[in-house]
Formats: sequence, C-alpha cells, structure tokens
Amino acid sequence: MWVVREGYEGLVRGNQVPADQADNIANAEAARRVEEEVQAGQSVLKLTKPDKNLLHNLRFGDGDLLRDRTSEYAGGRTLKGRYIVRVGWDDVRGWFSEGGTLIGTARSEAFRTIEGRTAAAFNLIKEGIDALVVCGGDGSLTGADVFRAEWPDLIKKLHSENLITDDQLKVHAHLKLVGLVGSIDNDMSLTDLTIGAPTALQRICEAIDNINSTAYSHSRAFVVEVMGRDCGWLALLAGVAGGADFIFIPEHPPATMPWEDAMCAEIHRHREIGKRKTIVIVAEGAHDMDLQPIRAEYVKDVLTERLGLDTRVTTLGHTQRGGRPCAFDRILLTDITGVEAVNALLEAEPGTPTYMIGVQENKIHRVPLMDAVRLTRAVGQAMKDKDFDKAMELRASMGAPAGGMNAATRATVRYCISQGHTPLAIHNGFRGLLDDNVNELSWLGVDAWMPRGGSELGTNRVLPSVDIGGVASKFQQFKLDALLIIGGFEGFNALRLLDEGRKHYPAFHIPMVHLPATISNNVPMTEYSLGSDTSLNALVDACDAIKQSASASRDRVFVVETQGGKCGYIATMGALAVGASLVYTPENGMGLDMLRRDVRFLKTRYKLDVPGRSEGRLLLVTDIFMRRSEAASDVYTTSVLTKMLIEEGGALFDARSASLGHTLQGGVPSPMDRARGARLSLRGMAFIEQHHEILSKQPAHKMRHAGPDSAAVITIQSSSVQWVPVQDMVQHANMPNRRQLAGKPQFLGIPKSERPITDVKA
Repeated sequence: MWVVREGYEGLVRGNQVPADQADNIANAEAARRVEEEVQAGQSVLKLTKPDKNLLHNLRFGDGDLLRDRTSEYAGGRTLKGRYIVRVGWDDVRGWFSEGGTLIGTARSEAFRTIEGRTAAAFNLIKEGIDALVVCGGDGSLTGADVFRAEWPDLIKKLHSENLITDDQLKVHAHLKLVGLVGSIDNDMSLTDLTIGAPTALQRICEAIDNINSTAYSHSRAFVVEVMGRDCGWLALLAGVAGGADFIFIPEHPPATMPWEDAMCAEIHRHREIGKRKTIVIVAEGAHDMDLQPIRAEYVKDVLTERLGLDTRVTTLGHTQRGGRPCAFDRILLTDITGVEAVNALLEAEPGTPTYMIGVQENKIHRVPLMDAVRLTRAVGQAMKDKDFDKAMELRASMGAPAGGMNAATRATVRYCISQGHTPLAIHNGFRGLLDDNVNELSWLGVDAWMPRGGSELGTNRVLPSVDIGGVASKFQQFKLDALLIIGGFEGFNALRLLDEGRKHYPAFHIPMVHLPATISNNVPMTEYSLGSDTSLNALVDACDAIKQSASASRDRVFVVETQGGKCGYIATMGALAVGASLVYTPENGMGLDMLRRDVRFLKTRYKLDVPGRSEGRLLLVTDIFMRRSEAASDVYTTSVLTKMLIEEGGALFDARSASLGHTLQGGVPSPMDRARGARLSLRGMAFIEQHHEILSKQPAHKMRHAGPDSAAVITIQSSSVQWVPVQDMVQHANMPNRRQLAGKPQFLGIPKSERPITDVKA
C-alpha cells in the first residue's frame, strides 16, 4: 500500500533516485524488524494465527513523518524528494481523528499535459503500483478517468522509449481505478453525501449557535456566508438546523422579484411577533432569478436600511474545512466506503468502467464515475440556462441527514400554528398527563429550542398501562384530536398500548404517531432513531480525549463503557468511529473463550509494537481500546474486565476503565439530528392531518372508529420514510430485550454476514 503526497503533482514528480535508495533501505529495515518480532513471539502467534500479510506490512517507518506534517526529522529520516510513500497498518493508525488530509493536496498543471500523465504512469510502474484510489471532487475524478483511458497508450510509449521492460508492460497492462468523492459542498450527483460534508455542516452550525448568543443579547441581525459555489446543501441544512429566518442557495433563487421585498416582509413578521434575533444564510454562489449574485454585504445593507436592524456579516470561510471529522464522516464516509473501494479494485477488469463509491438510500454502492460527473455538470448548466426546476430535480438524489427531540418539537409547534391547529405540550410523559402538566406552546416560545440538548418537555418511562382509564379521561378532558409521541422503545410500546386500548376507550380513536428518538437506536424496523448521531459525536469526543490520556501514559488499555441497554448500536458504531480494538455487545454476549482469545490478541499486538512508543502521539498501537455495551454481560462487568486485563497484561500493558454514562445523552444536538428531526416531525403532522380528515368524514351520529393504520411509527427504510402500523412492528421486536428481533436490516448497507460485531482488530 502506498500513498501519494500532494495529489497528482506528487504522482508526476514521483521519487527521486537518492530518496528511492533511502526508501528501499528503510523499508528493508522495517521488514527485518517485523520478521524478528514475528519470530520472537512465535509461540503466541501460533495460537492466534494472525494474517501473515498484516504482520509483514505493519509499518514502513514514515507514519510519524506523514502525521507530523514537517516531512523530516533533524538529522534523520526525510520525505523530501519522495512523493510516493509506502505505508503499513501502524503508519496510518489514528488518522481518522485528523482533519484535512495528512498526505497533502495540490493542483497540478503538469498532470493536465500528456507529458505529465506519461511521467505519472512511469512513476507508478516503477513502484510496482497497478491500482489507484482517487479521493477528490469532480475535477480530480475526471482527471483520473482520463488517465485510465489513456493508460494503454502511455505504457506503450514508455515501452517504446525503453523506460519499462517487457514484463512491466505485461503486468501493468490494465490500470485499476476507483473514485471517492471528497467535497464539503456535497455537490456530486448519484451520491447522497460526500466525504467531509457532514463535518463542514457541523462546523457551520457550531458557529451559528455561537452567533445566536450575541444576536439574542443585542437583538441583532447576522448575515452568515457559507461555502457552496454551485450547491446550496450546506446553506440549506444549516438553515434548517440553525433556525435561520431566510436562506439563499444557487439552485433555488427567490421566486419573488424583487427578492428584497420578500425577505424583508418575512423578517419583519418575525420581529413583530417578538423575535429578538435574525439569521440569514447566504451560500457563496447564491444569485437571483436573473443570475445576478446575491452578496452577504448587500443583504446586510438591505436589512439595515429597510428594517433598521443592527446587522453584521460573518463569513465563515475556511473554518468550515477544518477540525476533527464528525462521527458520521468517520464511519460511513471513510471506514465503510474505503472497504468498498478496495473491493471494487480487487474485482476490476479491463472492460469494467471506472467506479465511484457513493451513498444512496443509506447504502454504499458503486456507480460509473463519468455518469456522476456528467449529471453533476448538468446541474450547473441548468442553472446557467435558468432552468431552476431541473437543477433542483437533479439535486434531488442528495438526502437530508438524523433528528433531535427539541428540533422535532419546534417544527411541529410552528407547523401547527401556521395551519391553525392548537399545539398542546404534555410535560414529563404520561405521568405529566395524569398530573395535568399540559400547556399550549407558542411560535416564539419554541424559537430557541433548536440547538438545545435533551428534551425541553421532559421524559420518563411511565407507560399508559399505569392507569389506562385515567389516560383516556385526560384525552377527553383536553379534547385531544391527535397525538405525536417523540421517544424511544417506550414510546413505541406506549403507542402499542394506546392502540390496543381503542377496544375499550373511544378517546383513543384519533390519529397517533410515534417518532423514534433514542440514542440506542433500538426501535424496530427503522435504520435510524433521532438523537443517535449526537450520541455518537459525544462518544467520539470523549474517546479522543481518553486516547490522549492513554498515549501520555503509554502502553495502556482503556475499557470504555457506553450506554445502549440491550442494543449494541452505540458500542459497535463507536468502535468503528474511534478505532477500537475490541467491541462487546449484548447481541453477541461474552464468555471465557472469547475473553481468552481477546487477551491473547492484545498480548500479541503489544509484542509487535515498537517498545516505548505510544499510539496517541506517534500513531503506534500502544493504546488499544476495548469497547463494551453496558449490558453486554451481567457477570463480566467493566470492573472485572479491567482487573483481568491488569493481571494478564503484566509488563506488556496496563489497564484503566472509563464509564461515559449519561454524557452520551447530553450536549448540543448535531446538525444531522436537528435537520432530520424537523423533517420527520413535519411528515408526522402530514400523516395526522390525512387521517384526521378521514375520521372527520365518518357520520357525526356514530362513534368514531380509527383504523389500525392510523396508529403508526414513522420509520426510515433506505432513503424513504415508511409508515408502519404499530401492531405490525411488534412481530419484528424483541420485547424483553427492547430491540430489533434480528438486528437492523441491512445496516448501513453491510450484509449481515459481513457486519463487524464481535471484534474490530487493530
């Protein structure tokens, strides 16, 4: 495995002769050391039967230089003059927590020429490389496809000039190539998300949350400019997640001209209601119907002159590109797409097209690269032609990402008010209903709820069965015409009990909806529950901090206990996001044979580490994480596991424990949670209105009768929202263990037989 520094420019430059010699010496030395370590630990290795390819590709010595970003150590090894660098497992360990790209990127004028691409082909053949994974935008991916198409002619030219041998011509006759889309704008067609877009969205929303404090305090207006030259995904999702008053995006310019009048009318209405702050989000490529640019400074002038608002402009710029990747980027857009990219290379044939690895309907898939590029460029052409409906249609494949409880409540309340309904809030669940803890919410009262964690209405696990007759009486007392339940497995169970209660209580013959919201993601038949993305981000932040402690202490294992009850979703996905070495989940349980095997693995791994070197600081595996769900075992608790590892680790490693507990439930909701919370709550309201209309058409002199499909759970299956009657959900639920009967269906596109459940070796 090699990495190419500085993108196509590095491919053209290749490795200079002196550096080549140093590289070969270093690689030979690394291979010799690994072989000695393998022989030294042979008795243990016979028991664990490790992968020989892994053992002989553990490290090649340049990992520290790449992560250090200085390219050299004083008086020692250097990367100067070397652009194609061989790396092993340990050399890239821990990179998932680093922002940007450690191997660098650069625009290359040389690669645009045939001479440059010929040099690039020669450098690849010289290093024995016959496959490329290219990560970039449409320009980089288009260049890669051109390179592959020209490859036969390029190698023939090299052979005719005696630069490569007959054997090299035969071995490298076909260049295998696959593309990964790296773009914070999320502007590539045929994929719902691109690498970096979720993290950029998180940076924007963090900035907007901070700006909100000043805006509220001083009753100011802020115009926030975000990236998005040809795509408004960041602006749109940030507007939904940040509660913006007005949004400008390239694909959908304001329909009303002059747009200044429409914007001022909307913001004036908000101010008249009593709103103290105003947020307007402008994508950098925003324009009006006549393709005239809409600039943030001009929007500021309009708000100041027409409405008299104290207005400021904030241009986020390249702050959107930096920082540690969020959990979603780490898991779905790197770990899993990276595996699929390798599989695509292994299966590539001379006649197959160049594939791009994308995400559609929450599944990883391959699409012909040039089809994606062609459709992406068609969006830009549609905007140039002022065909904005077509531009939006072409963008329709890009999905909106997970959901927060307060965001869902806020969207529901405002929709109710806009439609003339009366939104009643039941505080503290069914216990609050029985205690008459019910009040009407206002449009302004929920304005600041979007970035708040937890639940402003309060939650508990009391079910209607505590007093089903009393609950029915309260439904009548407050004249409830519909019910929206936002909660976890108990919410699903509560809806089931209310639906069964229809046989005895007419008050329950109303539309009722359950919107799953639980960090455990244990509600049956839905791939995501609101809040799970926020919890994963909290877990990632905590584990990154714990890793620093482990690295400083050297040779230390941390047993990190997560929440999750009887469902291992948080533990499994967290293990992928933070690079855990082992994961224990309730679904797979835990036993002596498993623990014996895992202890042998840890001992073997530590024997193969460079003595005295720590992973946290030097990307070496001296800090290895074990992750277990809080209910993985009643016997093998976190304390027992930690003591066992301390005893078994001996002089090789120490062990400590950390229980994250309720820290995973708090904090600011992620943008993905907020956006999906708002979206799904509005779908829930549409469902309620539809079934209320059906009920209202029943004869007035007869008792209302709501059908079984009017009590449903809103689920996410692939990319679509599906309504499942609550009684149909029961047959897919493991009620005693409060989880899906047989695991999440096709979770993240990984077939069940291929899901990493028991351990994630490092």
